[in-house]
Amino acid sequence: MLKLSNLSLRRAVQLLLQDVNITIHPRQKVGITGANGCGKSSLFALINNDLHADSGDFFIPRNWIIAHVAQKSPSTTRSAIDYVIDADAVLRHIEQSIEDADQSGDGELLGKLYAQLEEADGYTANSRASQLLSGLGFTQDQLNNSVNSFSGGWRMRLNLARALMCRSDLLLLDEPTNHLDLDAVLWLEEWLKKYPGTLLLISHDRDFLDSVMTHIAHIEHQALTLYSGNYSQFERIRAEQLAQQQVLYERQQQEIKHIQSFINRFKAKATKAKQAQSRVKTLEKMELSAEAHVDSPFHFEFHAPDKIPNPLVSLEDIKLGYGETTILDHVHINLQPGSRIALLGHNGAGKSTFIKLLAGELPVQAGRVERSSELRIGYFAQHQLEQLHPEDTPMEHFQRLDKRATEQSLRNHLAGFGFSGDKVESKIAFFSGGEKARLVFATLVYEKPNLLLLDEPTNHLDLDMRHAISLALQEFEGAMVIVSHDRHLLRSVTDELYLVADQKVVAFKGDLEDYRNWIADQKKQEAQQAADSSINKPANHNANKNKRSVNSAQSKKEQKRLEAEKRKLLQPLKNKLSKLEKEMDKLTHEKEKLEGLLASADIYKDTKKAQLKDLLQQQVKVTQSFDDTEEQWMILSEELESA
Repeated sequence: MLKLSNLSLRRAVQLLLQDVNITIHPRQKVGITGANGCGKSSLFALINNDLHADSGDFFIPRNWIIAHVAQKSPSTTRSAIDYVIDADAVLRHIEQSIEDADQSGDGELLGKLYAQLEEADGYTANSRASQLLSGLGFTQDQLNNSVNSFSGGWRMRLNLARALMCRSDLLLLDEPTNHLDLDAVLWLEEWLKKYPGTLLLISHDRDFLDSVMTHIAHIEHQALTLYSGNYSQFERIRAEQLAQQQVLYERQQQEIKHIQSFINRFKAKATKAKQAQSRVKTLEKMELSAEAHVDSPFHFEFHAPDKIPNPLVSLEDIKLGYGETTILDHVHINLQPGSRIALLGHNGAGKSTFIKLLAGELPVQAGRVERSSELRIGYFAQHQLEQLHPEDTPMEHFQRLDKRATEQSLRNHLAGFGFSGDKVESKIAFFSGGEKARLVFATLVYEKPNLLLLDEPTNHLDLDMRHAISLALQEFEGAMVIVSHDRHLLRSVTDELYLVADQKVVAFKGDLEDYRNWIADQKKQEAQQAADSSINKPANHNANKNKRSVNSAQSKKEQKRLEAEKRKLLQPLKNKLSKLEKEMDKLTHEKEKLEGLLASADIYKDTKKAQLKDLLQQQVKVTQSFDDTEEQWMILSEELESA
């Protein structure tokens, strides 16, 4: 287990954690939450022995293997798949020992080492690494490409794959979804649910925390508090605590006022002097409850655009790409006031390319684009964070943007995005990714756009800022097109889903859960095609051999016979897979039903404790059954593939 006892932690002069006492047990999945800068990453640095506690004790079993995502972008000519397999240090050690024993001719040792290789799942290493890379968005053609051939974002995915490949007891993940698209986020979510070790994860993605976590560790006011349940359950519990705390605070303020009134009235009277003095001491000893600070530090809204033309942008039979390469073709769409569109699709399908077209940053290869002369675009993309002038302060940045604005009006605007006091006059060069993102968003809001184009706007932002963005976007009067892996944001602010796939941009019939199912169906089809291809290869090979020895008619007859035998042999496997798929569908419906019941505030009343306990037990049982069934399905699928 991992245990913190009376632990205090500083980073430079800043006190981050004070007198923390928590115990995290094996196999627990704990989400670390709190505002940016509260100490989440510093806690990981402590666990990784990169930072030491100021006081108190920190215990972790000596034999525990810790896996985390390296933040440095790797530079190596090793292939992507070998780079990922290298993370399995045990396997690589056994392989090196086999090579050494083979050279020395020690047959007995070789036998033992091959047994160890089998025990370490060495024969499935390539398959496991391939599945990890596929889940994170790499194609089969990319697996043997050198690490150096990938961009920085894709190298970070390789580092994530290495962390998942490592046979660890404790997995530390700090905002792992920042470099992922929605498809990869959904895959990672399912992988982490089945991870057998202890997981500590820093994330500001509510849906991700809800789906994976068994506990939430929240950092606030230098305190670290551990809550049972996922993020939504934590939020309900904390809201109740804050409400109780506020009641206690107000009650205590009334008591203080009453005591102070007595002191003021009677301290000058000799007959009451002792009693007044006694109340002074009571007042001094009273432990004041902190007022509940539940308000977000971020408060802003989009002002109504000066004009909202209709349509804002019209695309007719658009062909779009880079150079001679076409990414999207035959695209038709009209963006009208009130359009609230989320773009879905695999990584590389063209979502960001489509956003760039709308933003006017990419010319079309063919087709007609009509933009209203009154169009005002607010465009948010990650590359804009690096285009900020590093030597500017937020104030200078906005004075450059609007030379006529008063300093006070700019300060008022910046305050809504968390920039106040010294921060307004601080150099942007020293800002974190989250602070730069907030400044870009503050700029976007200030310009009063009538069309918002948002490409992963919530990366690096904490839950408070994401909530503020969500509220502001709900009131926005213009049109918006969003690409995001934050499903909570998409559900909150969009009402149309468009799928970018097969060079098309088309309306998606369904919701985000239907999209998850669509992805699963796509993967099943790909697996089935691979299995069919694997089955047919030996038959075709045998047929080619036979053609050299017998006439073609006999060869075709033999080929058909072999294929029929293979189908007969594989049919039981396919039947089992079909049965498991039906069982998974049934368990999925049960899970959704239980989650719906547990999402009701009514079930957490004191009078329903027994019912709540029963529902939680059912949830654990159904989740375990689903995981076991899914694991059997994956094993059988691999069996079918390798047959």
